[in-house]
Amino acid sequence: MRPSTIVCCMDAPSTIDQIADRVERLLLRHAELQRTNALLASQVSALTQERDSLKSRLSAARARVDALLERLPPSPPPKDAE
Repeated sequence: MRPSTIVCCMDAPSTIDQIADRVERLLLRHAELQRTNALLASQVSALTQERDSLKSRLSAARARVDALLERLPPSPPPKDAE
């Protein structure tokens, strides 16, 4: 005697149940990846702002150094040049 279809389906998860489980796992993974992406985007934004600030500070420091260099008196010729 063959087992009935109902008994057979109760023994192992049906294909539809397996697909539903897989879809549920994929949805959870998708939500997790969205949260991770949002956090990473926030970090990129913060780091971009920090980089821009550092570039601005570097430019200002270079300008100050250049201004100080211009204020230095000309250096005397080397003694060996005579």
